[in-house]
Amino acid sequence: MPEHRLVVVSNRIPTGEAPSGGLVVALHDALKERGGVWIGSSGSTAEGATEDLHTIAEEPYQRLSFDLSEQENEGYYLGYSNAVLWPLFHHRTDLIAVDTEHARIYQEVNAKVARMVARVVGPDDLIWIQDYHFLPLASELRKLGVDNRIGFFLHIPFPNSSDMPALPERRLMPDWLSAYDLVGLQTQRDVSNALDFLLRDGGAEILLRGRLRLGNRQFELRSFPIGIDVDAFATASTENAGAGERLRLGPGEKLVLGVDRLDYSKGIPNRVEAFGEYLRGRPDPEQRATLLQIAPPSRENVEAYRDIRHDLETISGRVNGEMAELDWTPVRYIRRNVPRDTLAGLYRRADACLVTPLADGMNLVAKEFVAAQDPENPGVLILSHFAGAAEQLDEALMVNPYDAVEAGKAIQKALDMPLHERRARHLSLIRSIRDYDITWWTEAYLGALQEAGPLRGS
Repeated sequence: MPEHRLVVVSNRIPTGEAPSGGLVVALHDALKERGGVWIGSSGSTAEGATEDLHTIAEEPYQRLSFDLSEQENEGYYLGYSNAVLWPLFHHRTDLIAVDTEHARIYQEVNAKVARMVARVVGPDDLIWIQDYHFLPLASELRKLGVDNRIGFFLHIPFPNSSDMPALPERRLMPDWLSAYDLVGLQTQRDVSNALDFLLRDGGAEILLRGRLRLGNRQFELRSFPIGIDVDAFATASTENAGAGERLRLGPGEKLVLGVDRLDYSKGIPNRVEAFGEYLRGRPDPEQRATLLQIAPPSRENVEAYRDIRHDLETISGRVNGEMAELDWTPVRYIRRNVPRDTLAGLYRRADACLVTPLADGMNLVAKEFVAAQDPENPGVLILSHFAGAAEQLDEALMVNPYDAVEAGKAIQKALDMPLHERRARHLSLIRSIRDYDITWWTEAYLGALQEAGPLRGS
């Protein structure tokens, strides 16, 4: 089947000459290979609401950006996307800030973006919408008469049936999803949650070969676990292997690493509590290990994010105050971005990596850590049951992030693990992330979208 031009829509668009980051690079490569258009917000705000698309680049594919007004940014992005959908989809319904005006603006921005996209697409283009910011976008495009194949990929978890009633607009969600030809989710758990919602509350029915029907619309719901560029990250880790020397750890001192955006879904305070439990319970009090937690801030104007920062700083200070020595600080906390290449070198140096979110769509830190390891002397991945990556990386040490004692014991086990077991676990993990890397994700999704059946029909 011939390849069609690809039109990607995401909340933000890379503005630099050399895109970076796993997802951005994957989409860049797909567009470069096929030819196409990438449309996204510039991140800037305009004086008023406009529907102008600004050309950022024409080669190797077209990049078009749009601006939001201050009111649109407040309602669509800060309000509905990040104060309603984000907490809902991460099982924090207690943090949802219901605001009917924000909901209205969210749908208006989606309608506006649909009008901009409709001006750009040709009749045979494939349209690929990214993430929760644009759940209604296909529905709005259909209203404009766009009958192209349209796919959607959700990068965060899908809410479970007990959380969904907290969304005032939940009755709109089945129509939003069924307007796509293919809805891609990270895990089988997400697929199960989405099916439960669509069949029980949305009125959908299952057809042959796993397709769904809602009204006169047919669509597919499938899992496509996102991956990374394994070889590129492995190369970066070897080229930056000296990054760990900058930590100036003592002889025999172990390094436990955490790398997360500062978000309440990541379970970072729980992690520091678990590290404190490890320190208190270690059989040899002379054994030293340092937890290096890198947690750049995000959305600091939101109260819940200020609270998580305060909790993290309080717990880190308490553990250090109780356990530190004159020549050893057990918890090192960095609240800013660290360059990606430096991170790769730190992954390689780490004896263990704590990836312990309370809820996560996938979590690529887990896969980056595995890719960065020296196969002759690999570190150990400690992984939350609630990370999407847990479905694939079952040779990691699995923990309940809410149980500090259990997680503390897992840290002890990781740091004491014999070399033969570390090698065996790593071999299984590296095979998994190679089999399902970022190229597989892109090709599998776009192949499925290209083969998707017509939107309408019985």
